[in-house]
Amino acid sequence: MTPTALPGLLVPCVVTLVLSFVLGLELHGYRRAQDQPLGFGTTRTLSLLGLIGFVLWQLDNGPAHLLYGAGLLSAALWLGLAAYPPSRSRNAQAGTAMPLCVALITYLMGPLVLTQPVWLVAVLTMGPILAMAEMPRIRRFSDAMPVAEGATFAKFLLLAGVVLPLLPREPLPGLPGLSFSSVWLAVVVVCGISYAGYLARRYLFPRAGMLLTGVLGGVYSSTATTVVLARQARNDAVAAAQAPSAVLIASAVMYVRLWGIVLMLGSWVLARRVLLPFALLIVMTAGVSGLLWRRTRQHATSAPPAVSRHPLELSVAFVFAALFVLFAAITHYVTAHFGNAGLRVLSIVVGFTDIDPFVLSLLGSPGRASTPMIAGAIVLAAGSNNLLKACYAMVLSRQRSMLPAALWLAATLALSLLWVALT
Repeated sequence: MTPTALPGLLVPCVVTLVLSFVLGLELHGYRRAQDQPLGFGTTRTLSLLGLIGFVLWQLDNGPAHLLYGAGLLSAALWLGLAAYPPSRSRNAQAGTAMPLCVALITYLMGPLVLTQPVWLVAVLTMGPILAMAEMPRIRRFSDAMPVAEGATFAKFLLLAGVVLPLLPREPLPGLPGLSFSSVWLAVVVVCGISYAGYLARRYLFPRAGMLLTGVLGGVYSSTATTVVLARQARNDAVAAAQAPSAVLIASAVMYVRLWGIVLMLGSWVLARRVLLPFALLIVMTAGVSGLLWRRTRQHATSAPPAVSRHPLELSVAFVFAALFVLFAAITHYVTAHFGNAGLRVLSIVVGFTDIDPFVLSLLGSPGRASTPMIAGAIVLAAGSNNLLKACYAMVLSRQRSMLPAALWLAATLALSLLWVALT
């Protein structure tokens, strides 16, 4: 180390000292809040620990950084002995993991400041600070979080971060416009949208009223939301009064969700073509929902149960991918042999199933369907799916109050047929 190198090291040295001092301050406050003794991890100790790590990294010129590694091993041994003396009881040992982690991160701060980008240093500094400062909220959230939610998030990471990058980009046999990776990308996008709606319904708005449940349920699955609301309306007078409005608002949000999928996985030309019919149906459906809601606003709000079917079951993802490929093959065959009329009939029939795979097959299909044909098929499939929801609403609720919502859902199919006939 030459004297001319000192000015260049001054800034990272000061940054290391400041960050170590801040971590020490937060650890001090954390221990005070937990009524713990100060122990080894005082503000001064952590500041010195950060400087020691910085100096050892600079003094160690070898590629293996043996000197720094020996210091890390010594610090870990010292921290372990200081945190777990033989005389300390099991109850007194509770909560010692956080100071250990903060101390080790402090020792690593010098090399991080010297070698890593600023964002990584900021994340590794703010992570422990937020973990200590928001400990009560994190604990309440952890207590409320079911064990299965961690596995659910891991499944989403598996779908998006592991399976998707590994899939080949070669086209599928007989479907040159579709590849394994494009099929799975569509699965990830739809599962991600559904997962976001599920999390919002369950954790952000767990006590949501009936109308907000319809909004969030439309992001998740308007069909599943209709089933849940209709079942509750069957045995609950308040739900029977409010469910029709919530069912309609869920269907209105379905159009928003479909348009977002078209925009993300299709093209702006196609998204612009379906924008007008979708916008009209959204406005009219939301208007009818508002009229029905005004008639029932004297009833107290009733929060229905969350949709029971989880959006990230791996079996559901694989079935979705299989349906995507199947509908793509069927759509390719129908458009090649029966043209626009065959595609319209197919879209109405498919509306009585899960329309997402069909819509995605239209967006990715290399068949002979033109943009107007694809737009018309998407509008018809959504309208046909509304007719299915109308049947669910009446059969499962067995309430006359659900009749206006069911009639309007059926009317959306008629409006969809009219728009397709005029374009």
